[in-house]
Amino acid sequence: MSLSFAVGDLTVHRVIENEGPLFDPLTFFPTLDKTVLEESRSWMQPRFLDPATGQLVLCIQSYIVRTRHHTILIDSCVGNHKERTNYPFWNQMTSDRYERNLAAHGLGFGDIDFVMCTHLHVDHVGWNTKLENGRWVPTFPKAKYVFADRELAFWTEREKTDPGKQPWITDSVLPIVSAKRHEVVRSDHELSDVVRLIPTPGHTIDHYSVRIGKPGADAIIGGDMIHSPLQARYPELPMRADYDRTQGGVSRRTLFEQICDTSTLFCSGHFPSPSTGRFTRWGDGFRFECTQA
Repeated sequence: MSLSFAVGDLTVHRVIENEGPLFDPLTFFPTLDKTVLEESRSWMQPRFLDPATGQLVLCIQSYIVRTRHHTILIDSCVGNHKERTNYPFWNQMTSDRYERNLAAHGLGFGDIDFVMCTHLHVDHVGWNTKLENGRWVPTFPKAKYVFADRELAFWTEREKTDPGKQPWITDSVLPIVSAKRHEVVRSDHELSDVVRLIPTPGHTIDHYSVRIGKPGADAIIGGDMIHSPLQARYPELPMRADYDRTQGGVSRRTLFEQICDTSTLFCSGHFPSPSTGRFTRWGDGFRFECTQA
């Protein structure tokens, strides 16, 4: 399995922080019927559902897109030295795996021009900052960090009204704002003729996905608009942390209808390796067919 692949003239790298069984599916998807889960085991196991633990297998990763002019990192995972007591498996990590996997693609922190955060959840902003002399400073020294306007406003206000309850905002987002390293855009922003944002709200208030390439040779990097192929088979299936469950289902069904049975590659934020593929129809839903990119 390759961690690098081409999309037209672009090169895409996957940088994995960790991968493995993490959450009970009936907890992760609170409306999931047990019968539906049992019926799905035949195609979910062992890649997407771990037979030993019964937990969903998820990947925590970044995508890096290299264009002629820019090197763009999309979603910055969990990060090191972060206080994440609600998630013991992510609490106070000190691994060098992320940096080593970045280096395996010939890249260092200083090579990134843009950091795009599809949304501002704990496992998508962590490497935005690093701990340096007791302070949180931008990890990527020359990068502009791209935040959707309503997303940043929502989380900033939530931290003001309920301080300390969103530690990932205080240690991984607000230091970027204080350092004036952020760029606030609409969730349909176009960075260039080969990189533009697509609004895919629902999981959060202003979640965006990233479309790269040109028609006939393009891909969509989907962030958390979908967490498991179960949500392709059943697009209206919500995840427990969704801001607007109904809107999340609309975003999935709308996008999958558009790219189903086309050449557009979909790069999922959390599917286990290989996490890229295409959608075909499957009854009233869709089937995610992995590609060996």
